[in-house]
Amino acid sequence: MQWAPYASDPLHSRGRLIAEEESAFRSCFQRDRDRIIHASAFRRLKHKTQVFVEHEGDYFRTRLTHSIEVAQVARTIAGALGLNQELTEAVALAHDLGHTPFGHTGEDALHALMAPHGGFDHNAQAIRIVTALERHYAEFDGLNLTWDCLEGIAKHNGPVTGDLPHALAAYTARHDLELHTHASAEAQVAALADDIAYNNHDLHDGLRAGLFTEADIRKLPIVGEAFAQVDALWPGLDRARAGHEALRRVFGVLVGDVIDSSRAVLEAARPDSADAIRHLGRPVVAFSEPVRRDLDQIRSFLFSRMYRAPSVMAKRAEVTRVIEDLFPLYMRAPEHLPLEWQTDIGRARGATGLARIVADYIAGMTDRFALQEHARLLG
Repeated sequence: MQWAPYASDPLHSRGRLIAEEESAFRSCFQRDRDRIIHASAFRRLKHKTQVFVEHEGDYFRTRLTHSIEVAQVARTIAGALGLNQELTEAVALAHDLGHTPFGHTGEDALHALMAPHGGFDHNAQAIRIVTALERHYAEFDGLNLTWDCLEGIAKHNGPVTGDLPHALAAYTARHDLELHTHASAEAQVAALADDIAYNNHDLHDGLRAGLFTEADIRKLPIVGEAFAQVDALWPGLDRARAGHEALRRVFGVLVGDVIDSSRAVLEAARPDSADAIRHLGRPVVAFSEPVRRDLDQIRSFLFSRMYRAPSVMAKRAEVTRVIEDLFPLYMRAPEHLPLEWQTDIGRARGATGLARIVADYIAGMTDRFALQEHARLLG
């Protein structure tokens, strides 16, 4: 494939913190992607909450299925824009590695508990996982990903400025990720693919869970038009199939809009390299303004009818207590952490050092393991 001049070329990657001989059969970005797929943290995503706690239903999305969907969307957009699909996919697959059990609920609880020790941020935790906590290779801790991939994980949502989360500050002091600039176009694609995937599948999962009805979402922009198209093409189609067909069209509208809008931005800006993208001072991958406004309405609907639905809020309260109980227990009695964590505990400096190790451990838990440990240790 012929890449655009502003695509990230693996032959011009900024390399790895620990120098390695690269593969004769894979580009450095393909190798990054493969290491992410083989990581323990990636496998654990299959039992981590997206919105619904992992065991609540076999058909609801988990962090793993979400990450795979994001990668699929991201590859499509990257290919249409002439970008490097392997780097885009690697960032997309890694973007949620740092999430705690119980989704954003778990992150909120852990961030509050870690407030005296610098807080907790899932993007920074993803960097900590891929640079330190995965410990399988003989020559280094972490996955030793390329600078380009690490940059994308750290700042796919835009420049990171102000007070940096500890994990991000600690790593970038060793290996400067230029957090003040925008990320590559590939990482920007991964960020927009995340938006597309979760808005679409949360509509699907919310319908399946009975949190709202087809009649409710027909009132939403983009969604209503999609249902009207399906009804015109297949009158009388059973409602489950009609819902799938309509939401498939919503997906297509969002992907097509990002491609068309981003092409227009890129043609106007005429960047001649991946570094030029970083220093434009604004993102180049974006929704058009009309679709962005429509998405704001969809997000607002999902927030009130799904993320803050009474049944979801009740579960949020329940799992928040699990995190709030486990954290102080491990702080009082760190011997409850597994044997392989005891060396790190022995090196911890003060309460903050110990708190960061405890946060690493809790953040790595799956939903069901957190619930099992809570029951085992606290009844």
